[in-house]
Amino acid sequence: MEMIVVLHNIRSTHNVGAILRTAEGFGAWRVILSGYTPRVHDKNLLPHIRDKLDREIHKTALGAEEMLDIYSSHDIISDLRRLKEEGWQVVGLENNITERPLLNLGEAKFSDRVVLVLGEEVNGIDYSLYDIIDLFVEIPMRGQKESFNVSVAAGIAMYGIMDS
Repeated sequence: MEMIVVLHNIRSTHNVGAILRTAEGFGAWRVILSGYTPRVHDKNLLPHIRDKLDREIHKTALGAEEMLDIYSSHDIISDLRRLKEEGWQVVGLENNITERPLLNLGEAKFSDRVVLVLGEEVNGIDYSLYDIIDLFVEIPMRGQKESFNVSVAAGIAMYGIMDS
């Protein structure tokens, strides 16, 4: 199983760092940062801003940001289309959507090459990506809350995909 993890429009540096650490732990092949997701080692930023973001992400990544192949996408739609052409299955992690079928994570069938797309903490995956996503999965909730924190959900989803 090969996995690429896409962080699209994730706002929190702490969530980014935690997801990077989890992705490294599961042996993700690559992590793609897109939209307004904070980047590590972003040469396009002023040094003091880049250093601040790097420190914030490092607090939860704990060095995983140095171990992963991290790619900064400036055109995520084109990048996802290219991955699909190369045979990757694009899977969106969502909850409470009605526009597309939503499968329970434990019931979904995954290919040997999965791109896991994670969206913004409150609003989820941007609608502009829906047509590119092959399959939407959700994590069943048993309590009263409707969702997990994105970094926690990412870990559950990575485990569910890798264990399938």
